Amino acid sequence: MASRRRVHWAFWVLGAVAVLLVLWVVFVKPKKAPAAPHPVPVTTAAAQVEDVPVLITALGAAQAWTSDTIFSQVSGKLIKVNFAEGSYVKAGQLLAEVDPAPYQAVLTQSEGTLKRDEALLEGARVDLARYQTLNKQDSIARQTYEDQAALVKQDEGTVQLDQGQVAAAKVNLGWTRITSPVSGRAGVRLVDVGNLVAAGGSASSQPSTAAATNSSAAPSTSSGAAGIVIINQIEPIAVTFTVPQGDFQHLSDLSDAFRKPLAVVALSQESGASLGAGELTIADNRVDPSTGTVELKARFANSGEKLWPGQFVNIQLTLQTLSRVTTIPATALNRGPKGDFVFVVGANKHVTMRPITVAWTQGSTVVIKSGVQSGEVVVTDGQMILKAGSLVKAINSPAAGQPNS
Repeated sequence: MASRRRVHWAFWVLGAVAVLLVLWVVFVKPKKAPAAPHPVPVTTAAAQVEDVPVLITALGAAQAWTSDTIFSQVSGKLIKVNFAEGSYVKAGQLLAEVDPAPYQAVLTQSEGTLKRDEALLEGARVDLARYQTLNKQDSIARQTYEDQAALVKQDEGTVQLDQGQVAAAKVNLGWTRITSPVSGRAGVRLVDVGNLVAAGGSASSQPSTAAATNSSAAPSTSSGAAGIVIINQIEPIAVTFTVPQGDFQHLSDLSDAFRKPLAVVALSQESGASLGAGELTIADNRVDPSTGTVELKARFANSGEKLWPGQFVNIQLTLQTLSRVTTIPATALNRGPKGDFVFVVGANKHVTMRPITVAWTQGSTVVIKSGVQSGEVVVTDGQMILKAGSLVKAINSPAAGQPNS
């Protein structure tokens, strides 16, 4: 009996100890602190103060500043070409020669006719002087004197006509020597020596004539005639491009109606490298109603010949330069229902959502009007999972003088 009591007593003691242990675990044992949040990896950049150019970009096409297609002004056989294809020629330089023999013959004939008629005029004047004396002496009929005076005037007209024919013959003879009207680069020769060239055309099967200045005698030519060669002036060279009419009005205001030149840069479409700087001074006199754009023409010195007629380039036109403005990368800009904002990293590595006002966006740079100060660090990548108060860790190396976030 005594041993059974001892067993029961032992069970009661063990039960009490177990209850005490449970109560101690539940109410007395200290709880573990919650785990610290993991920082969000982001990239950051510091707001900077810099000068930002305000640019307009457009697709442009280079063209010769002056392009002349050289035609023959008289018809005949092409006997000589005096330029090398692809070479530079100067204004007034001899390019080609048409057979001058028929035109020299016409000039000789015209000069002979002129001398003959001048002699007839001189004789008629001598007779008129004699008849004038006799008329005063009432020794001849007045009708004879008046007829002689009329003959003198007729001969004077004939001489004047002869002088015009001589002048025309000299002009045509001079046109057998074809010269360049401008300095520039010669292209590929479009007609070879030995071909018959026609006045205003490159080649013709029409017979040669020495009366090219006479429209009735000039041979008919095709409107598609190609000429002898094309001379392109490429120093300077022009680049044409179009801008929307809204930008055109801004450009007109900044340039005082294009009286003041605006800086233009041509960039390679393949590499983006600069092909030269020029000035915009020429604007078309109308807005194209089909596109709402205005054509502009810029002049480039092109001393290095990096621009070539027909080449397509990208144009950057500087409107103005914003001086000492606060900028951030465009990737830091976020747009929400209440407007633009950025995530600004504080000294404790936590971010705040800061509303901002954007003054201008130029490529990958955003000009800030208000909301961010120079030197403040903004998040440029990783914003999708951020919220106000998030802990962040920058995975890029901060710039010199930038706080490590």
